[in-house]
Amino acid sequence: MRSSRAHVYLFCLIFFAAAFAFSCNSPFTPKPRGYFAISLPEHKYQVFDRPGFPYTFEYPVYGKITQDSTYFEEQPENPYWINIDIPELGGRIYISYNRIGGQARYKVQNSKGEYVDSVGINSFEKLISGSYTLSYKHSYKASSIEDSAFRTANGIDGIFFRIGGNTATANQFLLSDSVKHFLRGALYFDATPNEDSLRPVNVFLKQDLLHLVNTLKWRE
Repeated sequence: MRSSRAHVYLFCLIFFAAAFAFSCNSPFTPKPRGYFAISLPEHKYQVFDRPGFPYTFEYPVYGKITQDSTYFEEQPENPYWINIDIPELGGRIYISYNRIGGQARYKVQNSKGEYVDSVGINSFEKLISGSYTLSYKHSYKASSIEDSAFRTANGIDGIFFRIGGNTATANQFLLSDSVKHFLRGALYFDATPNEDSLRPVNVFLKQDLLHLVNTLKWRE
């Protein structure tokens, strides 16, 4: 009886040892990195046409307009700075507006090294320069930065920025008539920047950005 049990134990020991050796010598193929599937809504739009605002455009029905209190660590210069929140996809489109030739507030450093408020004039050149500075602010993380000029069907000139890599924002734009109106937009996500995982949502919302751009009109 003991001999029989000994044979069983010996057989089990040999079997598991062989299985272990086989598994160690077998080629290992890692699974490709995967991400959670994202359910994307259907593209549908509504009109933003709030009284008193100097612009109007169409934006997604799954977006919510909120008044902006800060934008890129700056205080808004007027009540026409808004956000388009897209909670379903964890995104936010920042919209800032400046009147060319209007008064601007900015920070300057005094003799004590303190930053204090100062007042200047919003020239078209300053606004363009500031927009490029904000776009290239992400260059240390970007794998590429592309800018392309365009003119919409409504006769509005603009520049679209496409920033590659693991950056906080991949799509930005500016629109202006170079005389009176200057509007800037940027898409951000409430998530750790990861180009691969955010790509489907970036592609989806880029279509909404382009729709906003192409439907925007100035109010005189």
